[in-house]
Amino acid sequence: MDNIKNHPLYRKHNIDSAMNALWEFYKSRFIALFLISLIMSGIIQYASSLIDFSDLQTMTDPMEMLEKMKEFIVPMLIMLVVSLLFSTILHYYVLHKPLDDSQNILVSAVKALKYYFPYLIIFILLIFAGSIAMVLGLMVLIVGIFFSILYVAMISFFILPVMMAENGSIDRTIVRTIKLSHSVFWPNMGWTAVFIILYLIVSMVLSGIVLLPFAGSFIKTFANPQDTAHLATLPGNPLYILLSSAINALTMPLFPVFAYIMYFNARAREEDVSLPSSADETRDRVRVEDLYAKPRTEESGQNTTG
Repeated sequence: MDNIKNHPLYRKHNIDSAMNALWEFYKSRFIALFLISLIMSGIIQYASSLIDFSDLQTMTDPMEMLEKMKEFIVPMLIMLVVSLLFSTILHYYVLHKPLDDSQNILVSAVKALKYYFPYLIIFILLIFAGSIAMVLGLMVLIVGIFFSILYVAMISFFILPVMMAENGSIDRTIVRTIKLSHSVFWPNMGWTAVFIILYLIVSMVLSGIVLLPFAGSFIKTFANPQDTAHLATLPGNPLYILLSSAINALTMPLFPVFAYIMYFNARAREEDVSLPSSADETRDRVRVEDLYAKPRTEESGQNTTG
């Protein structure tokens, strides 16, 4: 893209500017991002309501459990396909809408299809590579597993931004993804960890809020599981599906926005653009207090002497 440097997220970031950019972009495009995510979340929540894992808790025969799991294949595939499709649409919208106002939700949904199947192929390859990384992580126990998961998550953030911004083939996308994600490796890993932790905390709190109409109180939901056994039947409740979809729609748009922040940061550093960080902007900005500051002591002394 020739005008990629005009994108509001394109700049050299530090952790503070990254989080500020994430919040500002999220607020400015909230309605469209929320609507896209709400449709996706509604479909996924409905598909998940078709999966009943309660029967598995009473099974002890591995073969019987395997046969039961086959019934879940179709709903789980629907969830995966829908999730990847809408993720592609969200990424396309986040990239193109700030650069071209004609790129509305419907246009983004149509044009994003171009990238869907290549993304699906790369995603499958990433799952395969990630599985190997996690197996290797088992050799160094818990730390290795967490590092492997974090590494795969960090890599995954770059895939769609690289594919859409650079219009590369599958092999070109894979090579550029690895190169850019490793160009500032430890900051990318740290930002990914911070983002995931914040996302999990927010999701847990919002999930507790969703359960309030059904469990009576947030504390009761987590402190007394025996009193809230009926929550296992909630996935099929229409009200629960609606509330859960709305809550998921609030947090889902954060992923593509954060992905582009990481991509644009790596791209700006690769191209060595002369864009200031937020720290530089704060230091160089003239403050109102400076205009009314008291004169320095030396100057006061000279004026008195004169």
